[in-house]
Amino acid sequence: MIELYTAATPNGWKVSIALAEMKLDYEVRRIVLGDLEQKQQWYLKINPNGRIPAIIDQDNDDFAVFESGAILVYLAEKTSLFMPSDVKGRSIVMQWLMFQMGGIGPMQGQANVFYRYAPEKIEYAINRYQNETRRLYEVLDKRLQDNEYLAGDYSIADMATWSWAQGHEWGGISIEGLDNFKRWLDTVSERPAVKRGKAVPELIDLDTADEAKKEEIVKTVRNFLIE
Repeated sequence: MIELYTAATPNGWKVSIALAEMKLDYEVRRIVLGDLEQKQQWYLKINPNGRIPAIIDQDNDDFAVFESGAILVYLAEKTSLFMPSDVKGRSIVMQWLMFQMGGIGPMQGQANVFYRYAPEKIEYAINRYQNETRRLYEVLDKRLQDNEYLAGDYSIADMATWSWAQGHEWGGISIEGLDNFKRWLDTVSERPAVKRGKAVPELIDLDTADEAKKEEIVKTVRNFLIE
């Protein structure tokens, strides 16, 4: 059994999607980011960085793993799924996984902050992060011209990248003209395990949420901005 500590964010969805794809049994512990639960001492013993997601593998002496990319690699190696066993194939998956971890995640994350949440609209910052994220999408589009998935076959690199890229509209990032990228987004979106994984934990609909839920979202955004 895997214990999953998570919240409804792109990094969280990477792991819940992987768990669904790999058909692993797991329990969900939703971390309330707005209450800074991720900074409490009990959680820092699991993830010293105080972020989500993290897992504890009960079948491996309660081994804890933090950082979403590291969790994906751990689960792929545990199950021998979605990661090739040959050196070349493994390297290709790792390259595209690192492309997401070092590029798309940080750049799109900043695009989201400056476009959606920053109290002051700084056009230079908005344009910089939107344009850089768009450039990274163009790299993906070129890669996907001759490949159905990023590493050839569907892999943890696709799970990681899709979890961020599917939210391009939230960051105000256009994908106009990126036909290969759009095709890939749609293909991954239709996978049953991706749909199940993205629903973990439950999403909060601002239009129907009660006041307590809305306040939780506001607190979450505020705490992300000041960290």
